[in-house]
Amino acid sequence: MKRIVLERLTLRNFKGIKELVLAANGGDADVYGDNATGKTTMFDGFVWLLFGKDSQNKADFEIKGLDGAGKVLQHKLEHEVEGVFLIDGRRRTFRRVFTEKWTKKRGSATDAFEGHETNYFLDGVPVKKGEYTSEVDSIIKEDLFKLLTSPSYFNEQLKKEERRKTLLEVCGDLTDAEVIHGNKELASLPGILGDRDLESHKKVISSRCTVINKEIKELPVRISEVQRQMPDVAELDEELLKEDIAMLRRRVEFSEAELSRILSGGEVAVQEKRLREIEGELIDIKSRMQSNVLDKLALKRDEVNRMHNELDKYRRTVEDKEQRIKQNERLVADRRQEADRLRTEFAELKSLTFEQPEGHDANCPACGQSLPEDQIKVAHDKAEAEFNRRLAERKERINNSGKAAVTEAQKFEQEIVRLREEIEGLNSTLKTQQAEVTSADDQLTVLRAGVKDPASDPEYASKQAEATQVKQQIEVLRTSGEDAAATARSEIRRQRVEIEEMERDLAKFDGVRRAQMRVMELEKQERELAADYERLQYELFLCEEFTKTKVSMLDAKINSKFKLARFRLFEDQINGGIKEVCDTLYKGVPYDGGLNNAARINVGLDIINTLGEQYGFSAPIFVDNAEAVTRLIDTDAQVIRLVVSEKDKKLRIETAAIQEAI
Repeated sequence: MKRIVLERLTLRNFKGIKELVLAANGGDADVYGDNATGKTTMFDGFVWLLFGKDSQNKADFEIKGLDGAGKVLQHKLEHEVEGVFLIDGRRRTFRRVFTEKWTKKRGSATDAFEGHETNYFLDGVPVKKGEYTSEVDSIIKEDLFKLLTSPSYFNEQLKKEERRKTLLEVCGDLTDAEVIHGNKELASLPGILGDRDLESHKKVISSRCTVINKEIKELPVRISEVQRQMPDVAELDEELLKEDIAMLRRRVEFSEAELSRILSGGEVAVQEKRLREIEGELIDIKSRMQSNVLDKLALKRDEVNRMHNELDKYRRTVEDKEQRIKQNERLVADRRQEADRLRTEFAELKSLTFEQPEGHDANCPACGQSLPEDQIKVAHDKAEAEFNRRLAERKERINNSGKAAVTEAQKFEQEIVRLREEIEGLNSTLKTQQAEVTSADDQLTVLRAGVKDPASDPEYASKQAEATQVKQQIEVLRTSGEDAAATARSEIRRQRVEIEEMERDLAKFDGVRRAQMRVMELEKQERELAADYERLQYELFLCEEFTKTKVSMLDAKINSKFKLARFRLFEDQINGGIKEVCDTLYKGVPYDGGLNNAARINVGLDIINTLGEQYGFSAPIFVDNAEAVTRLIDTDAQVIRLVVSEKDKKLRIETAAIQEAI
């Protein structure tokens, strides 16, 4: 076990204490003092030295001394805590110093405050914060240190989840197999859970039970609804209905046969056949009279249509050529205009002569002195030759462009002459064809007038008169049979209505059978849901029994590690469930539910003893409000009791060897 003991703790200018030395020399110590004399401040300094926080785990507490108005009493002080420890027999010194930073700026008579800084020392050697923190962590972690140095830390500052985690680390959690092995009733639980954990399966059970309960409550209503909608067949006989329907259908068949006989009377059929024969004879006469003329008329109509199409084709060709003539005339005018513009430009170039700029090339461009006459002449001749060359090139380009414009204009003019000649030929052809078309139209008119009207033929007129007479005879025959047909139709309709009514009554029996089948299905579903619900309730019982067994086993396992403290890790709920908690008890009294200070302190020491043994650490324990305890339980760790003593207006420290008043 790693043992850490405090030999000496020194506070200077810390939270209002100018200087305080706790010389414990590795043994237990009692610190007496009235309220607000600095007992808790000593513990704050001890924790701040190592971790930069006070005993309440706050990092932003006020270190400097304050007056009654909350203002700093004195600036430019070094606020420090130094601790000398024996760590497994090796003496180590830790020192932390908190100071203000003041700087005198140039031109200013006073210092300026620029913030704070903290300096760190290990065994008297200045170190950086990271090295200091790493050294402290290598000895003991902050959370473990606070657990082992303050009897109230576990119960008053750790959250429920952190307390449970710590206790399970001490005793070790129970596996599901261990819990199931401890209760034979749980043997079937692993097969029920499958891949799910216990809580997930309980949620599945709860959700499924809610659905089943809802469905079970709804089923009687649904059954009742089906029964209410069931047709009433108390006064009906299904077999008798089937016999009556069959008899009526045979009667309908007989009535339909009678109606068909009436409608297809023998004389009417004979007259209708004769009428169809007469109509066929009329068609033959008409075809015979008009067949030859109609054939000639069709041929002439095709010839006239072809001639009209040919005439339209020639007219479109003439229109296209006239459009091309107009386009070429515009192009000729454009090219002639371009040629005239180029002639004007060429004439202007003929009048251009070379002119030497005054003073041009008379002086040297480098030194500015006048050039000799021969050099000036050479430069003048060169410039004139260049002018003449460029002028000749421009004239040549204009001349070529002008010739090209004239050539293009002549080409378009020639095409215009050719197109006009072609149009003249086409117009002549058009005139000839127009005369031919007019003649063909006249011939077509003559042929149309030659088609004979069949009504003027005596044979055709005789057949038409015979057809009229036959139609009249058919009408007379049909009128006499309509009354009998109407009676037959009425009887058929009455019989069919009666059949429909009987079939509706017969269908009620099918409705009853479907409703009875549906009721049986719903009742079966109700039984299956009840069985499912019972099975799920058994699974829920096993889950809760598992939890209760685990609770019992965990409570026994954890409580066996402590002498005074007892722990309640689960709490029964009104609805029968179990809630995870972590309450510390002493003789059945909850730590935060009425337990006195003496019991709280000793329970805290009992927890420290067990945790120290579990983690292999022993550290100085600061017992605040120690006056509440007449006798602390035994502990292997160094104990520093902070005792409220009204008579001690200044701190008084007692160790095993000396008594000292401060």
